[in-house]
Amino acid sequence: MKEDTAMKKAFTMLELVFVIVVVGIMAYVAVSSFSRNPLREAADQLVSHIRYTQHLAMMDDKFDLNDATWYRKRWQIRFSTAGGVQSYAIMSDINSDGNPNASVGGIIEVAKDPLNPIQYLIGTPTTSFFNNEKKEFMNQKLDLTTTYGVTQIAVAGGGTGSTADRILFDPLGRPYRGDTNAGNAGVIASSVDRVVTTPITITLRDGTTNVIIAIEPETGYTHIL
Repeated sequence: MKEDTAMKKAFTMLELVFVIVVVGIMAYVAVSSFSRNPLREAADQLVSHIRYTQHLAMMDDKFDLNDATWYRKRWQIRFSTAGGVQSYAIMSDINSDGNPNASVGGIIEVAKDPLNPIQYLIGTPTTSFFNNEKKEFMNQKLDLTTTYGVTQIAVAGGGTGSTADRILFDPLGRPYRGDTNAGNAGVIASSVDRVVTTPITITLRDGTTNVIIAIEPETGYTHIL
């Protein structure tokens, strides 16, 4: 009888050890799966901001019967290497010079950050949008190099013939790839010029790995490949 009781206690202890080992393995796997991946974080953020740009375009139709180039004012996401970093801004190019301006007829071209209305959705100061003395108005998360270690943003595809590092959306949510700078050869020439016919890809690189984001034609559906 005593032996049976001892065996039961032994098996109970063995089971307890087994459970502890299993729980330890599960905890390790869980912690590993939640470990920080800065490049993926940058990609997730960028996807969210591309969708927000599309939302702004659908809510804010820029059509103006009295403005022959109204379509260049559509909301766009513009990538930049200013200041030696990879960054982007969400803007409406009101004066068609291609730059995110702090004031065009009293209007700020860059969208405000919906999560922090004091800041604007631009990653780095430029000569046309504030300056280094007003960095508090920038959203540093849009500076993908400083925040996430991104070393390159490569935009490709679209089937528009444009190499512009900017993507616009019309009130239907359709993506365009073209330049809104009136002085550039690849400038959008009409309300339907440069509409995307093949997926646009945006590749984020950190020197060793990359993540690719795709924007589908017609729908503008944005996702990570």
